[in-house]
Order: sequence, then structure tokens, then C-alpha cells
Amino acid sequence: MSSAPSLLERILAETREEVARRKLQTPTPTPPDAGAGRTSGRAFHDALIAPGMSVIAEFKRRSPSAGALHDHPDLEEILGAYRDGGAAAISVLTEGPNFGGSLDDLRDARASCELPLLRKDFILDSYQLEESLAAGADAVLLIVAALAPQDLASLYRAARAMGLDVLVEVHDGEELAIALALGADIIGVNNRDLRDFSVDLQRTERLMADVPPGVTIVSESGIATAEQLRGLYERGVQAALVGESLMRSPDPASALRALRGFSGAHEPL
Repeated sequence: MSSAPSLLERILAETREEVARRKLQTPTPTPPDAGAGRTSGRAFHDALIAPGMSVIAEFKRRSPSAGALHDHPDLEEILGAYRDGGAAAISVLTEGPNFGGSLDDLRDARASCELPLLRKDFILDSYQLEESLAAGADAVLLIVAALAPQDLASLYRAARAMGLDVLVEVHDGEELAIALALGADIIGVNNRDLRDFSVDLQRTERLMADVPPGVTIVSESGIATAEQLRGLYERGVQAALVGESLMRSPDPASALRALRGFSGAHEPL
């Protein structure tokens, strides 16, 4: 008797259906002024390798494990608070059925925010890369657990050819080896298990020993205190992606300043 599909498998199935629907509605998502408003060069990558610990602040409306994170989130207001709080870059979660996001959130973020933008979604098709570029993203997320190795490699090459940075997300040593073989120079270690959404803050630390020099590590999920951020920085992590704790705060700018309140945190350029 087969087991029920995991949460990740269900989300991927829904994503395939959503992408197929969008392809029919908008066969070519890239407008004539594709990428208008995007920052130049490798802005996302450069923001992460600036001296000190960089924080990627995430706009996320809800999550399958936590439900709604904010009663009435105002994207422009929250992104302004992130900027004022010292975020190095912004992540916008655009998945709809489970996280309540949309490409409109990414477009609105580009219109209102000059910081480098990461489109965070379950990207399975090159069409989604075209969408990301058209909406003004500087970088996209590719999840090793969500893709066959050949599909991961194809999407990675296509994204880089478009001028998009790529955050390659891993959860264990096997996935890390795949990301390194790919040549990824920005690797996100997700402390959240996408099969059941449980969080293990030690996952980043366990994988750090196998990461060679020159690869930027981003610790994702479960980070809520300056002490946690300091611990990661002292172990060689260059950036952290933080969403839920900031989205729940009534004062995201102050919450981000408090999170960054140790000597390793830097002011963005």
C-alpha cells in the first residue's frame, strides 16, 4: 500500500497545474521592457558577500505550518520597514495555494523597493524563470529536493544565462553534493524539512564543514534572535533568510534591527 504524498509532493503537483494554467493565459510572460527596474550586475550575490552578516528579509503572507502570518499585510509598508531595518535583500514568496503569494507581490515589490529581490517559489519550468525576469526579480530559488538532477542543471544554466542569480536550496549532505557539483556559488541550507515542515536549527551547522571556500551559505528558516544570527556568523555563514518572525512583528523595522543587533551585522550599501 503506497503512502500518502508528502507536503512537498502535493505542493509540486499543485505548482505544475498552476504553471500549465498560466502558460495558457500568458504564453510569453516577458514584456518588451523585460527586467525593467531590476538592479544591475549580480546585485543579489553582491549583497550577500558584503562584509558581515547579511539578512534577506522575506515577505510571506502565510505558510502551511503556521497559517496566516499577518492579518492585513501591506507589502509596500513592510518592505519599507525591512529597508529601514537594514535588510541586504528581499525575498518575496510568490506561491499561491499554500503560501498566499503571487507574481503581483513580486511586481509590486519591484515597483516599491530598490533592494535586490529573490523570487521564492517552487520553480519547475523555464517558463517560471521568464516570469521572474519579467516581474523584476534579481534572483530565483531552485530546490534540489524538488527537481531531478538534469532538470536542476538545466534550470540553473537557463537562469544564469538570463542574468538571474540562483539560490540553490539543500537539506542534507547528498543534496549539498549535487549543488556543489552544479557549480552553485550561493547555497541555501533550509533548516525546515519540506516533508513535514519541522525545523532543525543545527542543519546549517552540520553541513558547513563540507562547503568549500568561495561558496556563499544562506541559512534559511527558524531564525528569530540575534543570538542565533551571531552563532551562524561565528561558524562562517554569510547570510540568513528570515521571514515568519519579521512578518508577525507589529514593528518589522525594529524587529530586524534587534535581530541584527550584534557586531557582525552590517549596514547594506
